[in-house]
Amino acid sequence: MATIYYTASSMDGYIVDENGSLDWLTSRDIDADGPFAIEPFMETVGSIVMGADTYQWILTNHPGEFMYSQPSWVVTHRPEIVADGHDVQTFAGDVAELHPRLVTAAAGKNVWVVGGGDLAAQFAAAGLIDEMIVAYAPCTLGAGSRVLPMRSEWTLLTAAVNADFVCAHWRRA
Repeated sequence: MATIYYTASSMDGYIVDENGSLDWLTSRDIDADGPFAIEPFMETVGSIVMGADTYQWILTNHPGEFMYSQPSWVVTHRPEIVADGHDVQTFAGDVAELHPRLVTAAAGKNVWVVGGGDLAAQFAAAGLIDEMIVAYAPCTLGAGSRVLPMRSEWTLLTAAVNADFVCAHWRRA
């Protein structure tokens, strides 16, 4: 069991552009059966945590039934953003207080820190992210939200190419 920040990034380190768009990401080719593909990763995930902006992006771009079956939390001070029918809990507070609940809910599987970067930075600053998997897209954005807006040290475990992406798996140093 590990707490893993699994995400994508532009080459210059942004997770979304200045307009909060992921068009730069979703327009790229990725092999669903290739290295670091999302479906095999999802099989290892027992619980999920994301920030309010990430959840709002899901609501806007994937309306209807919630896309994840795992126990899920949104870290926000706005509990009213959770859509009717979504089995999602909200949490407002220190992520170190939430982490034990995420681990328990994961039931021996991994905790997935979906993002965004500010939320991932809170987990990383608390020493709670064990691993980070980043799929780097062949573009630069120049502005937006950083993948991990803090100084931190990581050790590369492995890397591979998946279609348009260079993927890297890192462990906290």
